Amino acid sequence: MSDSTQEEAHTGPIKTPKQLLLAVLFAFVVPVIVIIGLVAYVVADNKPAGSTQAEVHALGGRTSQDIDKGTAERIRKVGMVEIRDANRPLKSGEEVFNAQCTACHTPGAAGAPKVGDAAAWAARIQTGFDALVQSAVKGKGAMPPQSGGDFNDVEIARAVAFIANSAGAKFAEPKAPVASAPTEAAASAAPAATAAAAPAVPSAPAPATAPVAAAAPSAQAPAAAQTATAGGAAVGEALYKQACVVCHATGAANAPKLGDKAAWAPRLQQGMPVLVQSALKGKGAMPPKGGSTAPDADVRAAVEYMVNASK
Repeated sequence: MSDSTQEEAHTGPIKTPKQLLLAVLFAFVVPVIVIIGLVAYVVADNKPAGSTQAEVHALGGRTSQDIDKGTAERIRKVGMVEIRDANRPLKSGEEVFNAQCTACHTPGAAGAPKVGDAAAWAARIQTGFDALVQSAVKGKGAMPPQSGGDFNDVEIARAVAFIANSAGAKFAEPKAPVASAPTEAAASAAPAATAAAAPAVPSAPAPATAPVAAAAPSAQAPAAAQTATAGGAAVGEALYKQACVVCHATGAANAPKLGDKAAWAPRLQQGMPVLVQSALKGKGAMPPKGGSTAPDADVRAAVEYMVNASK
């Protein structure tokens, strides 16, 4: 009797193969599964909102959301290259006026002389066509410089002629510039190149004629011109100064002034999508896109620029 009691006292809790299997399962398999689950949670992209104190401490006081925003800001594109065809047909003065000038010269915003107002244009017409063109290209008063926008200087000059002629002037619409004829040196470039290819003739004169041959195409209008526009706020500010400043800097035609928080407050409550759509489609005295032909993304950037400056 005593022997059996002592035998049971020295026997462990595992008495059957089933109990041994369960013990192995809970001792090894379950911890491995837990570890795998923790690793999967740590490396997962979609985590619950918020970060633990340990995570914030490990990231140097910044949350993972802050890290993601910083990365997105660093890789954000800062500009774009726009290629324009310099050989496209030039717009007429009326087309340029309807796209660029009508926003101010039709309602007379910011003191701009109205189209067709002979009395307002009489003194200006007397200054001469060249003076009017220079004022339009370089800017005058509340009117920003029109040079470097969607139209070249010849097209801006055509718009000046159209507006002035509507008020009684007799200015001729500027013609498209004519490419200069090739020079005699350029015309002889082909024979020179052929002669340079012959073995009996030295090839030294070829470099001397190459710049001359290249001069003729450079005298003509280039096939395409590249212009770079800054991204983000710089794009919005540039378009604001080109198309929006005339009304939004002076409050003309009841436009809310830039930086006037009281005037912008009810508009900000409508939300950015509504403001952008109003700018794109026009509202009240404001024509679509402020009278410009800028891309929708640039118009949105201009709205964001004005909103940020008026909060």
